Amino acid sequence: MKYSIIKLVTPVLIAFFCSAIWAQPAPGVYLGTDSESPDLIHEIKMNDNYLVYTEYTNAPDFVRTRGGFYTLEGDSIKVQLEFNSAFEKDGAKAMAFSYSMDGDKLVLNEGKLIGLKQVKSKDQDLDGAWLFATRGPDTGQDRRGESNPRKTLKFLIDGHFQWIAYHTETMRFSGTGGGSFTSEDGVYTENIAYFSRDNSRVGASLNFNYERKGDDWHHTGKNSRGEPMYEIWAIR
Repeated sequence: MKYSIIKLVTPVLIAFFCSAIWAQPAPGVYLGTDSESPDLIHEIKMNDNYLVYTEYTNAPDFVRTRGGFYTLEGDSIKVQLEFNSAFEKDGAKAMAFSYSMDGDKLVLNEGKLIGLKQVKSKDQDLDGAWLFATRGPDTGQDRRGESNPRKTLKFLIDGHFQWIAYHTETMRFSGTGGGSFTSEDGVYTENIAYFSRDNSRVGASLNFNYERKGDDWHHTGKNSRGEPMYEIWAIR
């Protein structure tokens, strides 16, 4: 009898431990703090192949952002960086850290343990990774494409947005901002939680009009100076 119970239980235990070891983070947004710096907010946004890791405080102060295409190898996340706001200090073109999953919590080990809880999934019209293409209206003008090293990326997922301006060849970082967003019935709203160029912008809500045309996002309204704005973004 004991032998038959062991035979039955052992495969179950093996399956349980294997699933725990190989659990992978689902695409989405993960937020958390660490015990060493409780005021520091860690935010990871990731889709199937791209990851953005940003740190900021509620002071409000922008700290740093890093991002690029990633792979999962065993218990490690490895990212080939397209941008790194601290590149002039650390020279890093890649980052890697071990991780584990505790339910919907992503636990990172980048020299210290950081627990990030996944936010609730929220599907919206403009979800995705977008690259700035050109100023509108579209008259067949030249566009900035994937091959252009000068890029401005907008990454929108689960109600969180971030834009990043950077240069992939020189790793020159030009700025970033992010927070929460809504896109519904042609109205796109950004609520700014961090802004690397000007902390006084934090807390502002900006409203724009949007229209999806094929793989393009037509983004219109007024900029921060009250001037008319027309941008076209292309899905990446």
